[in-house]
Amino acid sequence: MGHRVLLDNTPLFASSDPDEVREEVGRVFCAHRLDLTGDPALLAARFNSAQLGSVRVSYLDYGTDVRIEPGELESFFLVQVPLAGHSLIRCGGQEIVSTPSLASLPSPTEHLDMRWAAQCPQLIVKFDRETVEQTLEQMLGERLDRPLVFDLGVDMTSGWARSWRAMADLVVHAAEDGGGLAAQSLALAHLENALLSSLLTMQPSNYWPKLAAPRRPAVPKVVRRAMGFIEEHAHLPINTADVAGAVAVSTRSLQEGFRTHLGLTPMAHLRDVRLARVHEDLLAADPARVTVTAVAARWGFPHQGRFAAAYRERYGQAPSATLRNSASTGRNPRSADGWRTAAKRTF
Repeated sequence: MGHRVLLDNTPLFASSDPDEVREEVGRVFCAHRLDLTGDPALLAARFNSAQLGSVRVSYLDYGTDVRIEPGELESFFLVQVPLAGHSLIRCGGQEIVSTPSLASLPSPTEHLDMRWAAQCPQLIVKFDRETVEQTLEQMLGERLDRPLVFDLGVDMTSGWARSWRAMADLVVHAAEDGGGLAAQSLALAHLENALLSSLLTMQPSNYWPKLAAPRRPAVPKVVRRAMGFIEEHAHLPINTADVAGAVAVSTRSLQEGFRTHLGLTPMAHLRDVRLARVHEDLLAADPARVTVTAVAARWGFPHQGRFAAAYRERYGQAPSATLRNSASTGRNPRSADGWRTAAKRTF
């Protein structure tokens, strides 16, 4: 087949009955028209799906040519990435031929009509419309005056989209693993927020000009309050929108304020705070009872390689070395936290 079957451990169904296929897919997404336009004998639908936090990831393959017409999705957005083959996607006034290098992103208020060719399995990432719109409103600092409509085609060869796909793959791997990352709310929340935020800021839409417009940066007093909120809530699955809401500014203003006064983003500061908490926990840990991986995952670092590199850059040694030396080092982690000293000097 030339591709890996995703989410093999979370199958919802496999069927050659068109009515069953229509009904079962509709349970997860919405009621829709399903017509077999290819050889009916080749229908061998396979649907694997898992919900992690606010994001649902699915693997769907029909085996034969089909026409799928849901009309308006209404309550959710989808990113559909073919793993092989091609599909014709019409949504509103837009039309694309979707391939592994060009995903589709239908918007829920536009009429959707699709023709999937045989042997065109797709990775589907589903976001609730309410969550997407709330995140956009928090970014803008104002209510939406019209429905959000994305450009239908997502160029998966672009740098941001390749990074987006890598994050989506991490969510898929978490669902396949069953434990580990899937059980770490901080890490999952970080991935969910990054997936959604990058779509809103990088994929063209009818709100893209507003998102790209310059914003007045938050003043130092507001940035200090935001830093305090981050430090007090670093153990929770917070995102930029949560921080902005806590200090009553838009996410764009907060981001500009952090860049202007700290030279980093709110989420980069949150990462620094959590990195310091990992350092603190490793210094206080019993190496016989605790692993670096467990501590890192608890503080929202799902990618061990990137975490280890960031830790080494900050503390000048591997996290495993900190853990090994914890018994003799003593517990005085805050003295080593360069982020705290630097942030105080900034103001």
